[in-house]
Amino acid sequence: MTSAGSRAARTAAAVVTGLAGAAGLAAVALRDPHVPGSWGTCPVLALTGLPCPGCGGLRATSDLLGGRPLEALGSNALAVVLVLVAVAVWAVWALAAVRGRPSPVPRLVAAVTDRRAVTVAVLIGLFTLVRWVPGVGQVLGP
Repeated sequence: MTSAGSRAARTAAAVVTGLAGAAGLAAVALRDPHVPGSWGTCPVLALTGLPCPGCGGLRATSDLLGGRPLEALGSNALAVVLVLVAVAVWAVWALAAVRGRPSPVPRLVAAVTDRRAVTVAVLIGLFTLVRWVPGVGQVLGP
């Protein structure tokens, strides 16, 4: 059983986080990342000519918002997965908060110190390396 104050605080935190996410998505919807330079240039791409793990992420998010999942995957497959996971995690958190239950989503600090963080870092590294392989990486964008 939770107190009304802690339930309200958790609900407010979920709502504020949801609004911040919605504001970010609105910015991507309003300023088309498909227009070259509209969001600046990736410094890694500019310096090395190689795409970083985030290159194409804004275009992928824009394509998801526009209902074009295949184009989104072509812009940045990792970003598609991360956006969908973020929305799912937020939904689980918000639902638990509204129901007055503890969130089943692990705290960020605990997640950073556990093996999952290392696994995610390795997967992002592998994604980046595969993107750099000529003829293979183009499937993963950007």
